[in-house]
Amino acid sequence: MLLARFLGPRVWILIAALLLAAVLVPMANLYLSPSHPLHVPSYMVPLLGKYVCYALLALALDLVWGYVGILSLGHGAFFALGGYAMGMYLMRQIGARGVYGNPELPDFMVFLNWKELPWYWYGFDQFWFAAIMVMLVPGLLGFVFGYFAFRSRVTGVYLSIITQAMTYALLLAFFRNDMGFGGNNGLTDFKDILGFPIQADSTRAGLFAASCIALAIAVLIVGWITRSKLGKLMVAVRDAESRTRFIGWRPEYVKLFAFTVSAVMAGIAGALYVPQVGIINPGEFAPVNSIEIVVWAAVGGRGTLLGPVIGALLVNYGKTYFTAVAPEFWLFFLGGLFVFVTLLLPRGIIGTIDYGWETWRSRRRASREEKGESDDGEGQPLASPAE
Repeated sequence: MLLARFLGPRVWILIAALLLAAVLVPMANLYLSPSHPLHVPSYMVPLLGKYVCYALLALALDLVWGYVGILSLGHGAFFALGGYAMGMYLMRQIGARGVYGNPELPDFMVFLNWKELPWYWYGFDQFWFAAIMVMLVPGLLGFVFGYFAFRSRVTGVYLSIITQAMTYALLLAFFRNDMGFGGNNGLTDFKDILGFPIQADSTRAGLFAASCIALAIAVLIVGWITRSKLGKLMVAVRDAESRTRFIGWRPEYVKLFAFTVSAVMAGIAGALYVPQVGIINPGEFAPVNSIEIVVWAAVGGRGTLLGPVIGALLVNYGKTYFTAVAPEFWLFFLGGLFVFVTLLLPRGIIGTIDYGWETWRSRRRASREEKGESDDGEGQPLASPAE
């Protein structure tokens, strides 16, 4: 009960919805006949899984932007690094089934005349090692980058530019064939994961369920962090960093903690994304991808937990729809949406709803006080002192 009150009903409703989706969508795909009205087509399962991964990525950004005030334009880098770590594991699982039949080297290395496996590919034939790297590599990059940036007190637009420069530098590096990550083509042609065929409906359903569960756990963790004393300190750093520093706190440590946790979450999102879409290439580092993440959080409402999830789902569904109906106008739609939200809904969808609800309650409370009544906080009038 204490935990339920601590996190609030909205968080638990979101978690319950995600866990329910993790069960119902695979069942509707695997056990209902294609003629059934509730059947989920096989192509839809990885598409929905991709949306859930994007929602996890948007939530990761919201932790630093919505609660600490760090507008990162480089979170696509952490997402891509987690994806590459998972892609390396999937490539090692191909073995001799590749085009060139080399049991040790991936096909692109054979094509480029690599003679032996690079040292940084060692260990990726084991899932446990890849799982650790999915979290360690983005987390370490986030920690090192954040340590030097926050210690130097780089803030505002300058920090945003530096984060975008970071992901652009990684984009250029991963495009090089001599980096050992497939160059422009990236990593693809995956066969199986944990021994299960990656194209099988049951495997795709399992990956979707894993994505929903990961997002539910992330919502629980972020909800716990933001509603704790640390979360209040994060908001204080966001709203008045100088005052927070003057009363004895070290804002750079608060920022570093949030930034590192956010990077790990983004890496996990990338790792779940890759086996569902079947490819990872340097295009995931493109700065425009990181800007899209900001749009998702802004549309849904930053600093609301539910907002980034809703924003990611809505915007990416719209992207799927409009790229099929009018592909040449999709970018105009995305830009127009961001301008619309910035000008007319600066708090985002959920933030605007919350603001309207609180405004209505405040007016209702003021009206009752004028009539000599009081309110119990739940909208139920209490007897006035005269009674």
